[in-house]
Amino acid sequence: MSLDDYTIQEHQHRYCSWAASRAASVNRCRFRVSQGKQIIEASGLSALALPNDLPSVGFIDQQHRYWRNQVIASAKGLDLKFTHGVAAKLINVYLKTRFVCGGHHFHPQVAQLHPPIDAMLLKALSANDVGGFKKDWDRAITIQWSKFDESDYEYVIDLIRQTLGKKPLWIIESYWRGYQ
Repeated sequence: MSLDDYTIQEHQHRYCSWAASRAASVNRCRFRVSQGKQIIEASGLSALALPNDLPSVGFIDQQHRYWRNQVIASAKGLDLKFTHGVAAKLINVYLKTRFVCGGHHFHPQVAQLHPPIDAMLLKALSANDVGGFKKDWDRAITIQWSKFDESDYEYVIDLIRQTLGKKPLWIIESYWRGYQ
């Protein structure tokens, strides 16, 4: 690729792939950034360049399930075993970096994107009994986000939605302390 062919979209994609791969690579599922980028591209996420490319409001959960299954299948092709939790983390950090932190945070299709789930967030939600769901957050902590199956993951997202009502889902990350 020449300097003249290098676009801001490619620049964003590379950075988002790096951030997502670093965040999702965990002890029981280590992978290189190049593998994460390859998985993201195979799943179709890299084709999402603008907020309007995202699923229509109300269809994110169905599309997210499809993306997770695509990511899991692509990882399997690289001899990696991804759970729904790991697949979701890769997807969610990629989309968060590209759209939420890209200045589109209040766009209706961006506001519905799932936040990245990890132990720090779940522990903070439990410690603060966010939404009155302490028992449910504790259950999710016990399962461990990186071991979430489809129903575990979707249950946590439903709890977040119940907690936030009509607010953008990224707001739940006000409890995340990973930046410290």
